[in-house]
Amino acid sequence: MSKYVLAINPGSTSTKVAIFEAYELINEKNLNHSTEELEKFKKITDQYDLRKDLILEWLEEININIDDLKAIVGRGGLLRPMPGGTYEITEPMLEDLKIGIQGEHASNLGGLIANSIAKMGDIKAYIVDPVAVDEFDDVARISGIPEIERRSLGHALNIKAVGHRVATELNKRFNDASLIIAHLGGGISVAPVQKGRILDYNNANEMGPFSPERTGSLPVGDLANLCFSGKYTYSEMKVKLRGKGGLTAYLGTNDGREVQKMIDSGDERAKLIYEAMGYQIAKEIGAMATVLKGDIDAIVLTGGLAYSKKLVEFISPMIDFIAPVILKPGGDEMVALNEGTQRVLIGDEVAKIYENEVVFR
Repeated sequence: MSKYVLAINPGSTSTKVAIFEAYELINEKNLNHSTEELEKFKKITDQYDLRKDLILEWLEEININIDDLKAIVGRGGLLRPMPGGTYEITEPMLEDLKIGIQGEHASNLGGLIANSIAKMGDIKAYIVDPVAVDEFDDVARISGIPEIERRSLGHALNIKAVGHRVATELNKRFNDASLIIAHLGGGISVAPVQKGRILDYNNANEMGPFSPERTGSLPVGDLANLCFSGKYTYSEMKVKLRGKGGLTAYLGTNDGREVQKMIDSGDERAKLIYEAMGYQIAKEIGAMATVLKGDIDAIVLTGGLAYSKKLVEFISPMIDFIAPVILKPGGDEMVALNEGTQRVLIGDEVAKIYENEVVFR
């Protein structure tokens, strides 16, 4: 009898796979791909067969047959802007994943591989809350210059998953709750979530608080001067803003645990920089409280940095006057993918259908 859900999450140099029975994790593995292997492929979608074959080999190793699977879920890719939720994989979605409608990314392979394996049996395939989730009101899109629109790009998968869990703890349905959820990871997204919708958030790649490796918002005049100073190429500036910014630029590490060690050893500069990151996170949470007009059930701190006692202790007193602060450290994408699938399987949600002839807004 079919009873398992297979979750597939392709990353830049690995493919995470997991087997769930209902909400219980049965088995998981990180299938690593060497640089030499991946360099053979011109496009990310060309890696399809390599990654799919490794997944099938892993299923054989753990004695899971295709007939044992009741559903397969892949990490959603860079699709067209779309409302959040669990989506059944359809041909229009596959077309957009293949061409990379909003760009090339390893996550585009999630839906493609999930669909292919599902076709080997009578199995439904899904994606859950991809990066492309866009539920902004139009007022949130205006940037201040007509040539640039604020875009909805953030940690939607973890934000929505954590929102469901916290709403349950508050004895509410997710669609009835009003939350501010701050995902604190390599990038930082702070989202006001009302009745299941992400009404706004900072683009974690280029706005909001600085993070372990991203600069966040910068004084635009000084940034323009730096860009045209002749010191950096376009490519170098891109890396400086995303990858070598934030804690990495100031302290030479993107690991909050290492920063904590520096602080514990008496490094006052490390303390200042870490607290400055917390200060900016708290300010962003305060700003997003205005979007919800102060009607907030809870503020949730999630992501890897929410494990940092020092950071949480700095942020919490700045924001707990707004609403109770709840900690949900970590951000297990595999669990979130399974939870989205289970909500459809048990009938709590109806799977959505993606169409590629319109941009969802």
